[in-house]
Amino acid sequence: MRAYLLVIALLAAIFASIAGYRAIRSSAMAGGDFAPPPVTVAAAVARQEIQKAYLDAVGTIKAIRGIDLSSESSGQITALHFDSGDAVAEGQLLLVLNDEVEQASRRNQIASRELAEILFERDRQLIQQKSIAQSQLDRSKADFERARAQLAETEARLRNRRIHAPFAGTLGIRRVDLGDYLSPGTLIASLQDLSALEIDFTVPARFAPQLQVGQEIAFGVTAFPGRSFTAKLAAIDARVDPGTRSLLLRARIAEPGNLLPGMFASLRMDLGADRPVVTVPETAVTYALQGTAVYVIEPGEEGSLTATSRIVEVGEVRDGRASILDGLGVGERIVTVGQNKLYRGVRVVIDESVQL
Repeated sequence: MRAYLLVIALLAAIFASIAGYRAIRSSAMAGGDFAPPPVTVAAAVARQEIQKAYLDAVGTIKAIRGIDLSSESSGQITALHFDSGDAVAEGQLLLVLNDEVEQASRRNQIASRELAEILFERDRQLIQQKSIAQSQLDRSKADFERARAQLAETEARLRNRRIHAPFAGTLGIRRVDLGDYLSPGTLIASLQDLSALEIDFTVPARFAPQLQVGQEIAFGVTAFPGRSFTAKLAAIDARVDPGTRSLLLRARIAEPGNLLPGMFASLRMDLGADRPVVTVPETAVTYALQGTAVYVIEPGEEGSLTATSRIVEVGEVRDGRASILDGLGVGERIVTVGQNKLYRGVRVVIDESVQL
């Protein structure tokens, strides 16, 4: 019996010890801090800058006078008077198609015209002598005019058998060879006047009031990195594209140099006004499905700092700084490095060694 009581007392002591331990542990855990540790980030302050109002656009360089040469007639090429890359003068003969049939018709029609002219002149003299009726003179005159018209038609077909340069310029790669059969519309070569180039480009229609013919435009091309060219606004389209709400512009290049038609150009127009804008380092801007955002650092509890995502409207980027058009004020502190570790309301610690 005494052994039984001793076992019960021992078990009671063990359970009491366990209960006491659990109570002490629960009390200690209740007073602990289980919040996640703060995230170390780099930060910068949004500041106001005065920037010139620029309008950026992209366009394509083209020759003021530039065409793809082709033929209106079909036939075999019997003579070529140019090669790829040649500089040609206005009216220079470039290509001749087989014209034997037209030449034969021309000789026949010259003879017919000469005979009709002789008969007409004879009848005109005879009518003065009242030796023939007026109707005979009318018929001979009509025959003469018909012969002249037929000859003119044949000579027009002969001219279509010859391709001349419509203006002075530089020829591109020749696409045909001697003896080839040419169909109407077949490309012969490109002819470009490289002395006068222009750029067509579009801008949003809202900028129309700030545009005027004669404005200077700076542009660059990828073929000449680091080099800047100039052009002047030459024409503004008379209508806005209803599909894109954009306005077509055309600028004349001042000094074409080695530029070629078809090159891609990046343009910048000075709209002639300074404007205050809020800017932040470009690295502060994050892009997500919800929109473009920055993490704003705000004071939290007991002197801590928290980061909160805020949707903003971003403008252009200049010299590594993005302009914020809406959603952020001057003097607000934003995260510039470490955004991938952040979430709404997270506590942060600023690494002062990183300055942006």
